[in-house]
Amino acid sequence: MNLQIVSIQNVPEIRPGMNLSECLRGAVRSSGWSFQPGDILAVTQKVISKAEGRIVNLGDVVPSAYSVSIARRMSKDPRLVEIILRESRRIVRMRGEVLICETHHGFICANAGVDESNVEHAGWVTLLPKDPDRSARALARELGCGVIITDTFGRVWRDGLVDAAIGIARVPAFLDFRGKTDPYGHRLRVTLLAAADALSAAAGLAMGKTAGTPAAVIRGFEWEEAQDTSAASLLRPAERDLFL
Repeated sequence: MNLQIVSIQNVPEIRPGMNLSECLRGAVRSSGWSFQPGDILAVTQKVISKAEGRIVNLGDVVPSAYSVSIARRMSKDPRLVEIILRESRRIVRMRGEVLICETHHGFICANAGVDESNVEHAGWVTLLPKDPDRSARALARELGCGVIITDTFGRVWRDGLVDAAIGIARVPAFLDFRGKTDPYGHRLRVTLLAAADALSAAAGLAMGKTAGTPAAVIRGFEWEEAQDTSAASLLRPAERDLFL
């Protein structure tokens, strides 16, 4: 496998209501690329959220008494805490200044994905897309390629952040090696690789966090199109959670 991952330059500042697929198509073209069969476009959650209007001005937020009490404990803006709670199904952990939540999508992440970085105006935050898989399907349909929507997650038991898939279209979530044999003849029993997450992490390295390049083309990855693929399939059910 000869894998290429190239960050896409010249993506304009995305604002609510803009035609994101046309913006990305134009940026791919101006970067000297065009989509080929088998290409995958990785796109950060931030531009999806901006295009879909998932942006909140903290100045418009009135925090509840509960949000104020949490904010006081955690040295956070109570308006930010209010938005985080609205975006959460439940609070998983609160410790120090860290607020880990389960979003309504089922993702376990810091601040329920509410983010102040890479937002044009101070005092504004972005929220996760309402339905990242649906957003990915729309882009895939309009661009004619596989699509992965990425976001940055911390990791249990390991320091550092990596990008993971929160929305996918056409691209399989997993590469399944169960039942196959390794070079020594051992039959693999549990090897189910999270391909979409691995591609997201690799694309995240190419896109960076401060370069203003929120998309990357992945070429050379061998995959078969899956019609019913979903990032939700990457979430481990509670009954199989070893640490719940």
